[in-house]
Amino acid sequence: MTPSHRHNVLQQFERQVEREPNALAVASAHGQLTYRELDDLANDLAVQLRARGIGPEIVVGLCVPRSPATLVGALAIFKAGGAYLPVDPTEPEARLNFMFGDAGVSVVVTENSLKEKMSGANRQVIAVDEMGRLSECRASARPDAAPVAVMDPKTLAYVIYTSGSTGTPKGVEIAQESLSNLVAWHQSAFNVIPFDRASCVARVGFDAAVWEIWPYLTAGASLHIPDEEKLKDPEAFQSWLVAQGITISFVPTPMAERLLALRWPANNSLRMMLTGGDTLHVFPPSDLPFLLVNNYGPTECAVVATSGLVPPQRTENRLPSIGRPIANTRVYLLDDAMREVPPGTPGEIYIGGLGVARGYRNRPELTAERFLPNPFDGDSSLRFFKTGDCAQALPDGQLAFLGRFDEQIKIRGFRIEPNEIVAALNEHPAVSQSVVVARELAEGDNRLVAYFVPRAGRIATVSELRDFLGARLPAYMVPAMYVTLDTVPLTPNGKVDRASLPAPDASNLLGEDVFHAPRTEVEQAVAGILAPLLGVEKVDVEANFFSLGGHSLLGIQLISRVRDSLGVELSLRTVFEAPSVAELSAEIERLLCAKLESMSEEEVQRTLGLAEKAQP
Repeated sequence: MTPSHRHNVLQQFERQVEREPNALAVASAHGQLTYRELDDLANDLAVQLRARGIGPEIVVGLCVPRSPATLVGALAIFKAGGAYLPVDPTEPEARLNFMFGDAGVSVVVTENSLKEKMSGANRQVIAVDEMGRLSECRASARPDAAPVAVMDPKTLAYVIYTSGSTGTPKGVEIAQESLSNLVAWHQSAFNVIPFDRASCVARVGFDAAVWEIWPYLTAGASLHIPDEEKLKDPEAFQSWLVAQGITISFVPTPMAERLLALRWPANNSLRMMLTGGDTLHVFPPSDLPFLLVNNYGPTECAVVATSGLVPPQRTENRLPSIGRPIANTRVYLLDDAMREVPPGTPGEIYIGGLGVARGYRNRPELTAERFLPNPFDGDSSLRFFKTGDCAQALPDGQLAFLGRFDEQIKIRGFRIEPNEIVAALNEHPAVSQSVVVARELAEGDNRLVAYFVPRAGRIATVSELRDFLGARLPAYMVPAMYVTLDTVPLTPNGKVDRASLPAPDASNLLGEDVFHAPRTEVEQAVAGILAPLLGVEKVDVEANFFSLGGHSLLGIQLISRVRDSLGVELSLRTVFEAPSVAELSAEIERLLCAKLESMSEEEVQRTLGLAEKAQP
């Protein structure tokens, strides 16, 4: 299979508009758009972009939440001939400004509510609100014809920034031919048809969102966007998938593992669940009514480089594989001398083919370091990408992922360069030197831990450091724990000796100035449940669960342990709305009181005496 360069993704979309203009293109809680309505809105915006000088190789910022506005903006930028830079509105303002400045963005497409945050020196902002505002746009005058964009296969399609090993994010440039190859492979591999209903769950600034949008809009299928609350709770998300009749869904690995543990109705419409972004630890149950496909690929290789169906039977002593290379892609496993390793021998993954990015924006030295001439291909102009990942070839030709060769970290599907966190943490006046690593506190539970040497005469609390980093980094990059050191351990050659960093414990963990101890027996019980989950000795009853390193998956475990210990059924929404021990305990006591009222005295004495004692 070879992607058709005569028809890029924009041309394929416009053909769908001509064929079925009234077919549903996108739906969310705020409303929906047909292919014709989506095309009209994109044409309107494209005219405005053209008037502002947007054309080939010019990057336009796209900063909107997951919504139909995402599709309108991306299509409009393509129609104007430009490339889009998708960024998450929740990113700290300093990081947004760096990405816009580094990419040379002069125009940003956003929403009215974000207009002030997006404005900057020499930057124009075009506000495209969600469904309400988009509906009003339909009444505006239509251009007589859509802008005619000239898209050479080598033209820049989009730029996505990833965590940077030197302390600053780096922008990955993906060409139209790479995007077209991804789309063509996806549609063929998963038999995408106009009747498909696909979910759209990835945040705008991650490359998975690229994968969720273009294979379906170019095939005449429909995209369906759940609200954020449903994505926090596996059972709620499962109910949404079933109710919406979703047929294909990409789900990040941690959520996919939770979904696989649920019972699925046999009559649901889902035929394919695609996952990726982290190591998959589980195999699907034999009675799962849909197929599970595991995928692997760095941002530098147009989202997906390898893909494979995960069988229901567990392979002894092996995790699910990452499959085989996708169409027009070649994977090499090489040793330190860049020689191919024998089958079954671990080697570093190098990726060649149409998916390989053009390089890093404005980073020629880093591009030359990671995008190398491919010595295994006769064409000296072809390059392949040095991933830093390790894998081995299995007897059946599939690849087993073995982890990272370098210091890059993946936690809950997020790709993180620790040096970017270190660079931010070292700016704090109380920090002299720091190191950030990932530690597995329990099986499958990795946390970011920051080690630092305090600056003489300066004192910092945990909340102070978290707030400082939270203003500079995305939430997933803010460490859960902070360990103080006298000095950073070094190897004989002067590098940081990460193996010698002490395990976090009560003797070295940084704490708050004031500790709020549990006051009731319910608070003691909840604190006793939370401490081992969070990997700490004790929990301040006023501290926020999420600030301490908690997340939705740990929240689910918390709910399960509260149910087992106290006989109370909580929802994940409750954990988000009452995230401290004190708040959660108050809600548990309220539920206990309601439960006690319906029980006999004998049942109360036998099962829930604790609640009675805990009442003030």
